Amino acid sequence: MKQIFEGIRVIHAAGLIHRDIKCDNILLHSPPGSGRVYAKIADFGLSKKENLNNDKDKIYTAGTLPYQAPEMFKKPLIVTQKVDIYAVGITLYRLITHRYPVNERNHVQQHQKMALIRRIERPSELKNEILWDLLSKLLEFDPDKRITAAAALQHPYFTSPEALADISIEQYISASWAKEKETENINKFDRDPSFIVS
Repeated sequence: MKQIFEGIRVIHAAGLIHRDIKCDNILLHSPPGSGRVYAKIADFGLSKKENLNNDKDKIYTAGTLPYQAPEMFKKPLIVTQKVDIYAVGITLYRLITHRYPVNERNHVQQHQKMALIRRIERPSELKNEILWDLLSKLLEFDPDKRITAAAALQHPYFTSPEALADISIEQYISASWAKEKETENINKFDRDPSFIVS
């Protein structure tokens, strides 16, 4: 997840909104012999430059229905980078539960359900308090209160002593090896054990 948040942070820093973050658009790549897994964000077909003026002729609903943020169902339609954050939250929710929190048949029913519930409830499968805190901030219905990708990277789920203790010896060894190698193929994330998935 940390790699995905870094990707979203970079996309947003470039002033873009992906608008179709979903499980199918997160690709995992493991170069042969590398012992590493890289998460890659794919399918920029619906991406747009963030339009803070929200000119009506440039904004339309996009994305896959269960991943659409609550504000996508409101008028006037105001699309910000926070729609990507909500979609990452749905992606994480699916990784944990193997289901969507809301998955109605069509746009109208999805809108009605989203208006009715007003927030996503904690799934019973989720026991970790720190993870629930992060997930609830990703799935916040008010986009102004929803966490950013940069803030998510600083969340205790990634930075707490417990998170750092979960980094395996293999991850530390891999990062140490990358620091020693220092070729053009090695980047700062290869040298940070918290970004390494092996």
